[in-house]
Amino acid sequence: MNTRRHVSRLSPNALTVLRQRYLAKNERGVIIESPTALFHRVADDVASIEPPRRRRHLASQFYDAMASLTFLPNSPTLMNAGRPLQQLSACFVLPVSDSLESIFDAAKYQALIHQSGGGTGFSFSHIRPHADRVATTNGLASGPISFMRLFNLSTDVIKQSGTRRGANMGILRVDHPDILDFIALKLQPHEMANFNLSVGLTDRFMKAVTHNRSYALINPNPRSAIPVRRLPARMVFDRLVEAAWQSGEPGVLFLDTINRANPTPHLGTIEATNPCGEQPLLAYESCTLGSINVARCLTTHRGTSRINYEQLENLIPLAVRFLDNVLDRTRFPLASIEARTTRTRKIGLGIMGFADLLIQLGIPYDTDEAVHIADQLMGFVRHQAHEASRQLAQERGPFPAYKGSQLEATGLPRRNATVTTIAPTGTISILADCSAGIEPLYGLSVAHTIMEDIRLQRLHPEFLRQARARGLPLGELRKDISRHESIQHLSQIPADLRRLFVTAHDIAPAHHVRMQSVFQRHSDSGVSKTINLPPSATTGDVAAAFWLAYELGCKGLTVYRAGSRAHQVLSCSHVQSC
Repeated sequence: MNTRRHVSRLSPNALTVLRQRYLAKNERGVIIESPTALFHRVADDVASIEPPRRRRHLASQFYDAMASLTFLPNSPTLMNAGRPLQQLSACFVLPVSDSLESIFDAAKYQALIHQSGGGTGFSFSHIRPHADRVATTNGLASGPISFMRLFNLSTDVIKQSGTRRGANMGILRVDHPDILDFIALKLQPHEMANFNLSVGLTDRFMKAVTHNRSYALINPNPRSAIPVRRLPARMVFDRLVEAAWQSGEPGVLFLDTINRANPTPHLGTIEATNPCGEQPLLAYESCTLGSINVARCLTTHRGTSRINYEQLENLIPLAVRFLDNVLDRTRFPLASIEARTTRTRKIGLGIMGFADLLIQLGIPYDTDEAVHIADQLMGFVRHQAHEASRQLAQERGPFPAYKGSQLEATGLPRRNATVTTIAPTGTISILADCSAGIEPLYGLSVAHTIMEDIRLQRLHPEFLRQARARGLPLGELRKDISRHESIQHLSQIPADLRRLFVTAHDIAPAHHVRMQSVFQRHSDSGVSKTINLPPSATTGDVAAAFWLAYELGCKGLTVYRAGSRAHQVLSCSHVQSC
């Protein structure tokens, strides 16, 4: 007899996403799987590497964690575990060298990864600049941007597992000769629509900006890897800020900060990340992610809620074990990816539902108390996750590249070179019906656009509950709430309720960055967070955010000024009035 719990009540949006993306279909496209069967399928598959005497018990625990919507793995695991494809990883980084063979190999590998449900990141910094002389043909080089368009087009024609379009990260070092053209790419409508772009900034460049000096642009061609010209660093930084203000891109990656935290520098330098920027990876590495819905990790006593650390203490080791098992159940798209991934066994356990958790605790997001909660909570997650990885190392052995790694100096072997991260959780947070990652609420009434232009509308359930409890005129308020990202101007709503339900545009950019930096302190990898800015934000606000992120030790930053793109994934639900 099956004693596993039923799946927690799923929201209408969650059911829509499950039907569109996750539930198995037959050859005619008819759904042949229920949400309960999906979680059984995933749990049984991930537990299948366990010793027979423990397999059934752990499968039951894995199922309960997912069915309760308290822990969910990344989308490819939900889609593919226990099915013929069996590709369970989300994030991949592919190298691109300065040769046609390397470039077109990377394009082929990208297509295979996208077809399997993964996303890809590339550094194009090794490709010689536009109009550089090519000795073998006596012609002129096309430059990295022309080849990036090839990768972008490939993504257009490859749909992941028939469920979603692929995503990419394109990175160019700030000292590449084509950097100004790269910075300006997204200023052109519809250019590189399948890519997120980030500029790889260095400590040397940031110092040059500070001192208002010029810096050298380096031709990456190994036969002529010498400075080709110099540019004023402040001018380049200002161009970057202006582009980010106008279009939301490029973002920035702080390459030296990333590599100071590289756990395996003896294996190489990190040059790229996954599409959302939270997973710095070596060439051919992949990473498996999962997130705990902390909004479901609360306990209430006499009307007062607190974080249930006892629940987390039991859940975190289970989640770490789940993700480590996924590495052994994944059918990687390339032998080189399997080899590089299994030598470091990187996983990324993070959280989602953080804004909802703060609301349940009665703490506004833009307060020092919220920052303290973030520090305390993620510090606990990291400590428990590291301990769980150490326990797994005793049981299964440390990751193969442990010897010579930065972790070897600690004398405490771990099963995984990285354990914690903060992912965006865009789709799995819809399944869990919680706020995404560590983001504040974008609005109380939002429309989330997913593939095929399906728009999922949601009025925040906790606001709805509290508004009803206070007898607010919801019929009148709904339209006003849906027209704006913020409710601070709606005097019909009591001040204390407006204060608690602050949204992204109510929050000062510096507080957004401070919150990201606190989570970064406890993340082995990176943090995916968007610094959402109101339409009135200035280029000075963007520049200040970039600088503060650098000073506080963030590994990267993305800003987005509302209205700066014709199409955006999140919007207030009454689009015409936004």
